Amino acid sequence: MKFNQWLLAGIVSAVFIAGSATAQTKKPVVKKPVAGTKAAPAKPTAGGVMSSQDSISYSIGLFMAQSLKQQGMTGLNNALLMRGMNDALKGQPTQLSMEQAGQVMNTYQQKQYSVRNAESLKASAENKKIGTAFLTENKVKTGVMTTASGLQYSVEKEGTGAKPMATDRVKVHYTGRLLDGKVFDSSVERTPAEFGVNEVIKGWTEALQLMSVGSKWKLYIPSELAYGDRGAGQDIKPGSTLVFDVELLDVVKAEAQQPDAAKAGPQPVGGTPIKENR
Repeated sequence: MKFNQWLLAGIVSAVFIAGSATAQTKKPVVKKPVAGTKAAPAKPTAGGVMSSQDSISYSIGLFMAQSLKQQGMTGLNNALLMRGMNDALKGQPTQLSMEQAGQVMNTYQQKQYSVRNAESLKASAENKKIGTAFLTENKVKTGVMTTASGLQYSVEKEGTGAKPMATDRVKVHYTGRLLDGKVFDSSVERTPAEFGVNEVIKGWTEALQLMSVGSKWKLYIPSELAYGDRGAGQDIKPGSTLVFDVELLDVVKAEAQQPDAAKAGPQPVGGTPIKENR
């Protein structure tokens, strides 16, 4: 889908989704006019907006503007934006053909992507420096082990159960934190999480196969074994090193899996996914 089509689809979706959500509020009862009386003409509301078709038009404008702002499309020439809408709606000659407009929007999209990508890579590099400094200091602490991949862990409790394989599913409790201590996700206040060993970020996949059921480990996962330059959600920024408290509760062997669960694939856990984005 070209950018102009994607943009318009997003705006239309925003209009109708937002409209559907706000429409769930209780509507006032409309009294029917008394027979023989002439309906009064529409009057402006307190905000100066006419009722019926006028208010619908204004509402669409609000949602379109909000969608544009959310996509970072600010600083537009509002007069030309309105002229483009008017020309298209009235079937008048336009200053640009649809093909030309599409090319303009595609060029804009590529430019915006380059800007956002550069900003993301810059933030990632800064966060990686912070993570590297933390891991360098952390690895010499008593009880901290470092694997060949750069994963660090410390054993808080060693279990005596089986060790999962990459093809197994596991049940765990976990709490994920940023280096500043902020918790971005936790299963402890919910039910245990269940997922495939090879469905999670690389640091988890490696650690789980080293753990025995009943173990409690603290994992220190460098960004390249976590979410890398892309980050995840609102809290996990690009290049972030993550800390997890993990308790391996059980191993669910392949033959014991439910068919639906096996077909479901990676799913988000709580508000922030710990599973690999694919």
